[in-house]
Amino acid sequence: MTQPPSQQPPQGGFGAPQGPPQGVPQPPQGPPQTPPPAQPPQAPAGQPGYGYPQQPTQPGYGYPPQPGPYAQQQPGPYGQPQQPGPYAQQPGPYGQPQQPGYGYPQQQYPGAPSPAGPAGPGGGNPFKGKPAVIIGAAVAALLVIGGGVFLLSGGDDDEKKPVAKKSGEVQKPSASPTVDEGDGDGTGREGSDDLNGGRKPGEAKVLWLQKNDVDLPRNGADVYGPWIVGDTIIKGMYRTVSGYSVADGKQKWTLKLPADICAAPAQTTADGRIVIGVKNGTTDKADCSDLQLIDLNTGKTGWKKPVKSSGLFDLMSDISLAISGNTVTVGRTGASNAFRVSDGKELFGKRDGICQPFAFAGGAKLIAATSCRTDDLDNPQHQIEEIDPDTGKPKWTYKPARGWEVDNVYSVSPLVVSLTKGSSSQDKKWSILALRENGTLRSQVISDKGDKFPMGCGSAFAIFGKSVDGCDGVTADANTLYMRTQDDTSGAGRTNQVVAFNLNTGRTKWKAKAPAEQTMKPLRMEGADVILYVDAGYNKGGGIATLSPSGGSPRMILQHPASTAQIESSFWDEDVLYAAGRSFIVSGRISAGNDEKELETKTMMAFGK
Repeated sequence: MTQPPSQQPPQGGFGAPQGPPQGVPQPPQGPPQTPPPAQPPQAPAGQPGYGYPQQPTQPGYGYPPQPGPYAQQQPGPYGQPQQPGPYAQQPGPYGQPQQPGYGYPQQQYPGAPSPAGPAGPGGGNPFKGKPAVIIGAAVAALLVIGGGVFLLSGGDDDEKKPVAKKSGEVQKPSASPTVDEGDGDGTGREGSDDLNGGRKPGEAKVLWLQKNDVDLPRNGADVYGPWIVGDTIIKGMYRTVSGYSVADGKQKWTLKLPADICAAPAQTTADGRIVIGVKNGTTDKADCSDLQLIDLNTGKTGWKKPVKSSGLFDLMSDISLAISGNTVTVGRTGASNAFRVSDGKELFGKRDGICQPFAFAGGAKLIAATSCRTDDLDNPQHQIEEIDPDTGKPKWTYKPARGWEVDNVYSVSPLVVSLTKGSSSQDKKWSILALRENGTLRSQVISDKGDKFPMGCGSAFAIFGKSVDGCDGVTADANTLYMRTQDDTSGAGRTNQVVAFNLNTGRTKWKAKAPAEQTMKPLRMEGADVILYVDAGYNKGGGIATLSPSGGSPRMILQHPASTAQIESSFWDEDVLYAAGRSFIVSGRISAGNDEKELETKTMMAFGK
């Protein structure tokens, strides 16, 4: 095990994002007001515990309208860098700071209810029947849901306040999960229009278009996934997980669940299995505490077990799931667990001591975001750890300066992490760090003045819990981080860039411009090239493009037809996948004003040659 050495902050910083909930567009934010001092000061008094949503922007829940080509707003951008980055001396492998006294209110993990602070007016009560301190905190959280944060930048004082809405009636669930295997002849609510009638030479075909076939509660539901396993694309929503043929969109199987899906990891296991979170009931008192194994090849369920509570306030926050190898982790406020995917055996749980992981990023490595109890609630101490997925023991620990909180993990290999400092849009700061294999500092990413970066990460509408992976619009290879910039403007003139950062120096390598009147975002790496999604513009189809390691102009490899640009641009908070020469656009949230419109809502679209 390696003990990272002390680090000194270089000049420069970065201005960065808190991942907004799915389906919550946010207005552009302003540049930073004043630079921070050389050493990070204490956060302002009254800062809530980690995990609270930040300053509100637009209403975060209800019926999202279907946007046109110019209406696809991006999550709030984040301003140019200032100085310094979040550096401090490094502890030993377990990274525990000097232990403070244990008297109340020192017991404070990220997102835990604050002992004081007003709860503003709100709508529905998501914690009905739970302790009053949680109820007050939940109401306050609902008021700020959907807010953005800044990488060393300030916000807009004129942002509108969200309106909390109560959930409507929901259909009665089945007693246990059931699978409709199907015969491959079902339509899965396919669109019936001749979508290729206006296709021009050189343009891709519309392979299929799906409409919603799930009866949803009044306010709609978030979409979990999508995941591609073999020749099947899978998504989950409300109380259903369904698999569709990638070739023709035919529904291959559907799994009915007894209660709402409430959490899902960004990745599956190598053999196509996944563990999702399901609520333990259908009332407003239900917790997100049941884990369900699903084989996405077949839609068959495996083991199911509850996550046991480890304290008074445990499991009252949202949970986040991550998979690394044969391990699935359950992160949440003040505690965490890990289970073996193959048989559900618990591998490790809440740690002894004052430092507890609260969220994980999975994949090739298992990275933990950890919070340590301190004697100053307004000056938190977070840690970044690589942990053994079988034992939960840290292989190394990186300890940022006090006051900086782990925000998101953009990549686990190479390891790139964003951190934030400050509690409001006025003083929120953001920094991006690259760490080496042994957990020592590699670089701090420094953007050019004026660059702003939107970033959607994690799960939707989390009240207290925190997801740190699953970020949209960013990817990395061994030596370079690729991020999209915020739209330059709106309407026909909108466009953006992809910026490449050298992970050894933190400096900008190059910038690549999107096609005129369109924006683009990185999806993933394919060999040495960056795979991009170029969105649809007015009378211009979107498509899949590549960027070479040296930058330049994007090269379109799958041009979507211009004749379906309006449909392509209508997907709400879309997720885009590209695999085996096909592209898939999946709506991130489904809702409508009535049942008839709900069943006409387009949910997935596929293109290919």
